Amino acid sequence: MENTHKRFNFITWFREMWTSHPLFSTTCALLLMIILQTAALGFDQGSFGEWFSIWSRNWINILRNNATIGIIALGMTFVIITGGIDLAVGSTLVAIGAIVMIFIDSSQTGLLTQIGITGVPAAIVGILMGIIAGFLLGEFTGVLITKGKLPPFIATLGMMKICRSVTQQCMQTVNPAVPRGFTQIANLSVGGQMFMPIIYWLLLAFVMNYISKHTAFGRHVFAVGSNERASRLSGINVERVKRSVYAIMGVLVALAAVLQVSRIGAMDYANAGNGYEMDAIAAVIVGGTSMAGGKGSIAGTILGVLIIAVMNNLLNLIGVPPFLREAFKGVIVIAAVLLQKKEKTA
Repeated sequence: MENTHKRFNFITWFREMWTSHPLFSTTCALLLMIILQTAALGFDQGSFGEWFSIWSRNWINILRNNATIGIIALGMTFVIITGGIDLAVGSTLVAIGAIVMIFIDSSQTGLLTQIGITGVPAAIVGILMGIIAGFLLGEFTGVLITKGKLPPFIATLGMMKICRSVTQQCMQTVNPAVPRGFTQIANLSVGGQMFMPIIYWLLLAFVMNYISKHTAFGRHVFAVGSNERASRLSGINVERVKRSVYAIMGVLVALAAVLQVSRIGAMDYANAGNGYEMDAIAAVIVGGTSMAGGKGSIAGTILGVLIIAVMNNLLNLIGVPPFLREAFKGVIVIAAVLLQKKEKTA
């Protein structure tokens, strides 16, 4: 009888934690995905050292391949907390990537090469111009939403179409050469492994987490998402907060674009960044951020990125066709939103 009572208490506690604490439920889901992934990798290696080497390399590949999405998801967290959305991140990444490549072009026809600027100075100029472009594009999107009174969905949908089509048109006859040194930004080997994209992601996550929890701006972001009218009455400049959030989103996309160009050494203007907006939104929602705004966390988003990444890896390991993998991602997003609704009605 006593054991039954204890079991009942545990079940009640677990249910309450699952429905009331997004980080708890997200962590449990990630642990389950890791267990399934580990089982899918198998245990038929000759020794534990060999098994652990394969397991750790697999994890490093997962983290490195998803660092770009992870960086974008950090900005998407702030956007969604304010009650907005950004569908233009993939196209913005392509546009900024093209700008960066124009400035770092090491060929004889390169913009900076012709005036004698090459190597590290050219890389610094290219990165700075990319960040400035990201900031301006994000700020412009924020102006469309705050001053133009456009719904975020419409404003960012329009920017998505504009950025990619203009980039494709302008880059038709341009073929920039990415210098080898620039590729070391992402591909520098540390201890035989290319950790740099993971390090950049974690550093940016630390900064964004600090902003969200320990600054007045972070508190204003949550306040605007929770109740825009009350925030305005309390003296918060709602329009400036929204513009700033989209500007930050643009800067993070710019950093992701630099990382992408460095990793690959090129940019496919037609296909690069396709689906990045959906991946970032999925990670943020799975991480517990509410689509209604006012609730979310950077820690939850990191867990959400990992869940999506591990799920993709798991589906690949067990041989699920690529087209069906997106269906699984859709199921997870729907389930996450349904859980949010259940929490509100509880």
